[in-house]
Amino acid sequence: MTASSAVDEFEFFLEKEWSDGFPVVTPTENRVQWMLTGAKRAPNELVGAIPPAMEPATVRTVAIHALMAGCKPEYLPVVLGGVQQIIRDEFNMGGVQCTMHGVAPLMIVNGPYAKTIGLHGGNGCFGPGFRANASIGRAIRLMLLNLGGGISGRASATVFSSPLRYTACIAENIADSPWESLAESRGYAPHDNVITCAMAENPRLHFDDVSTEPERLLTGIGDAMTAPGSWNMWFVSDMVIAMSPQHAKLCADAGLSRADVVKRLSELAVRPQWSVKRGGNWRPERARAMGLDPDDDDAVIKAVKDPQRLHLIVAGGTGPITAVCHGWNETSHAVHGTYDV
Repeated sequence: MTASSAVDEFEFFLEKEWSDGFPVVTPTENRVQWMLTGAKRAPNELVGAIPPAMEPATVRTVAIHALMAGCKPEYLPVVLGGVQQIIRDEFNMGGVQCTMHGVAPLMIVNGPYAKTIGLHGGNGCFGPGFRANASIGRAIRLMLLNLGGGISGRASATVFSSPLRYTACIAENIADSPWESLAESRGYAPHDNVITCAMAENPRLHFDDVSTEPERLLTGIGDAMTAPGSWNMWFVSDMVIAMSPQHAKLCADAGLSRADVVKRLSELAVRPQWSVKRGGNWRPERARAMGLDPDDDDAVIKAVKDPQRLHLIVAGGTGPITAVCHGWNETSHAVHGTYDV
């Protein structure tokens, strides 16, 4: 075989649609065996089936995709834990795989193991530069493509998709948080290793370097949560709010707990019906489904209909910004659980 006719390993994978458009690490047998050193489970053990194609994900196939994505073996327990969460029926990954929307399964990882492997929750946590974040989230997406069949224009009807559909995995910035972690707020212990998955849109950044007290700050964030075109206005759905440490500290210094902030945001994230009628997803039948009179312009529409589905975390670096991540519809429920390391 001449040099010109040799098969380039990166081009081979890209031509087979086995990647997300970026080059992948070629899963040679030696490399796969190296990746499997990160798992305590047998390679042929079934983890689950990835919707909607429902191809089986074994420990070995998960390891192959983790390798392709650029993971280290020590990341494999988190990838396995993430797979176990996204295939739960109540998460409705199959629905999201096929939707016109662009939401992605955002993984929020709490506990000591996240720190051990370098999962990042500080400056730039939603962006590039952090191998654990990027490769763990990418491994999940590669499985959604290759085992689930969620390829745009085929099983996936997504209109635009989103950057979160390349990778969506972060930790909390516990070191700079004035509150307990999201996992602890859900009843887990600080030493538990926990993954929370919620369907989320790209972060919408709310910049506020003016507020010096919580009410003004939270009023602005609440308004950002009520975009008329978001599904949160019409469904009992999840939403993720990532407060920078600066904004969280402003609230905590005024005596507000995490639960207090969730409660107040739920109260402030409202719009009168006349405001929502001007554009977005308003339809008379949607108003009636929520028990509202479509002709009552002063009726209040809440972005957060169940405060338990508002997931407040502290993340990012120093700066006066909070990230608002709108959710999908009522058929997907955020999930959380521990994973083995």
